[in-house]
Amino acid sequence: MTTNEGQVALVTGASYGLGAMTADYLARDGFDVAVTDLNVDDLADTIALIEKHGRKAFATSLDVRSVDSIDAAIAATIEGMGKIDVLINNAGVPLSKPALDVEPDEFDNVQNINVRGCYFMCQRFARHLVDTDRKGSIVNLASTFAVIGVPGVSVYGISKAAVAGITRHLAADWAKYGIRVNAVGPGATETKIRAANFAANPEVREWNLSRIPMGRFGEPEDTAEAVAFLAGSKSEYINGHLLVVDGALTVT
Repeated sequence: MTTNEGQVALVTGASYGLGAMTADYLARDGFDVAVTDLNVDDLADTIALIEKHGRKAFATSLDVRSVDSIDAAIAATIEGMGKIDVLINNAGVPLSKPALDVEPDEFDNVQNINVRGCYFMCQRFARHLVDTDRKGSIVNLASTFAVIGVPGVSVYGISKAAVAGITRHLAADWAKYGIRVNAVGPGATETKIRAANFAANPEVREWNLSRIPMGRFGEPEDTAEAVAFLAGSKSEYINGHLLVVDGALTVT
């Protein structure tokens, strides 16, 4: 029996990439895992990853831009899984564009998903815990862009700095309820999408790689391992922390 046996984790944006890998690692660590995305059919592969560990899986649709959708997804998960003990806020969108060229609707879209969506996912989940008088854990996906400035990603970086702020403030607000709120800040991680972009732009790949003291990009497993650690029982006294997973990028 693992230390997380009987615990239920909910992962947003889990159809591919870091979300899917995180669901896999949580299941490996003993969690039953509920996963969400805009299209439930896109979650089939992630469901298979969870079930290969012998864990219970559940899928539901979610649009984090809508509080009604958030409420419906949480209610569906509780009905399907009985409860939720851990929330992983992974759903988010990038934007790479010079700051002088960003349009207001682009800015609003990124903030609505990455910031507003994260905040109200946390709030609705915390209400479930408080109403049922149970402790729980939240892990938000931030970024190294939360702590350093990089050209061409101002809107995305601002959103991830806000996620780090959400993490700190809610940790302080909800510690009295036994609710921990932490964040993981991945550095350059070579997901399939990023690898395809690097293949088309080798000079961009080399520039990014040259900035990482450890001399390699992160793998999705690196981030998933950190998320699973903060989600589970082995980090019970860690609260309000941003764990940067970046090969020492942000300390140079």
